Amino acid sequence: MTSYIIVSIVSGILFGILDGLINANPIAVKLFEVYKPIAKTSVNFVAGIIIDLVYGFILAALFLLLYPSLPGETGLVKGVCFALMVWFLRAVMSVASQWMMYKVPFKTLLYTLLTQLGEMLILGLLYGLALHPA
Repeated sequence: MTSYIIVSIVSGILFGILDGLINANPIAVKLFEVYKPIAKTSVNFVAGIIIDLVYGFILAALFLLLYPSLPGETGLVKGVCFALMVWFLRAVMSVASQWMMYKVPFKTLLYTLLTQLGEMLILGLLYGLALHPA
């Protein structure tokens, strides 16, 4: 239980850091200009941290719940499989919907897909290396 709590907190913090790096770098700022007309002018930092921590706890719990069903013999492989599954459900489906409904440049959608793949792989590796059902 202690490792679950620690890994959940670490992954929540990592989520926030990675989101900041992914969304606030100069490349992202340029690519995400398409969203400027509907984007907020300020971010609620405290709410963002709380949401990322909650995501960390939920994803860590889902990983442990699905652990026996995930392909692979090692935690590392299971972590990568989990990351790919979450990436598909989180990023691929969202990007496909945006592509169908909005005029978003292809390079913006591709950036979102690739950066979220990297984010999920980092978190999946963390879960795979640090979490194992008792």
